[in-house]
Amino acid sequence: MDKQPMVSRSGTRQEWLAARLDLLAAEKELTRRSDALAQQRQALPWVALDKPYQFDTEAGSASLAELFQGRSQLLVYHFMFGPDYAAGCPSCSMVADGFNGFTEHLAQHDVMLWAVSRAPLHKLLGFRQRMGWRFPWASSAPCDFNADFNVYFTEAQQQSGTVNYNFSNAGHAMDVLPPPVLEIAAGCGTDGATFIQDRPGLSAFVLRDGVVYHTYSAYARGLDAMWGAYQWLDRAPLGRNETGIWWRRRGEYAAAPAAASCCA
Repeated sequence: MDKQPMVSRSGTRQEWLAARLDLLAAEKELTRRSDALAQQRQALPWVALDKPYQFDTEAGSASLAELFQGRSQLLVYHFMFGPDYAAGCPSCSMVADGFNGFTEHLAQHDVMLWAVSRAPLHKLLGFRQRMGWRFPWASSAPCDFNADFNVYFTEAQQQSGTVNYNFSNAGHAMDVLPPPVLEIAAGCGTDGATFIQDRPGLSAFVLRDGVVYHTYSAYARGLDAMWGAYQWLDRAPLGRNETGIWWRRRGEYAAAPAAASCCA
């Protein structure tokens, strides 16, 4: 989240067009590469799940297969909201603001999208109402789902250095509890060590002939594309232009310092 240097250079419309055409060629190459990566992602082997998982939902207890709700595909956003949190993670909240509006569209395209967190259901539903969201949210409190999909780690794992997050136990920026993480933890009503027991992620599943298969998971910067606001910022003149934790939950910006103008 280091602040990117601002590069300002005026030019003619002809110079802009020439540079834009160079960029267009690079953008097209990136699009083709992204298409190829999507195919590689979808070609991953399917791993059958034989462990039963039960979740608390608004409709009562539900198995992982029941979260599909008649669709053949399921996407789960692992939303950081531990049992001891007073509010959901603001980073995950920013991501959720982006996907809240298109869960209905995905459902009409044979894909269910759920948020899943370890906090008890009443906390999740209360926070969802506060944020004005509509997507389905399940509590994994009754089962080991979060631990099995590497988005929950015990205090003992943290202390022993055996946290395996993003397919590596080599350590992660969150593990050392830098000041921004402590700031976010405080905003969630908990301490740093408790806060980082939960991590963000995304997992994909498919249901075939009554068997649930795990097909894909992503963590850390692998979730970049899920942050809808960043895709817009990457197209703004100054890009991400960030220093530290600048985002807040919707409705909380009034209490935060206003961003400095680039022309100040």
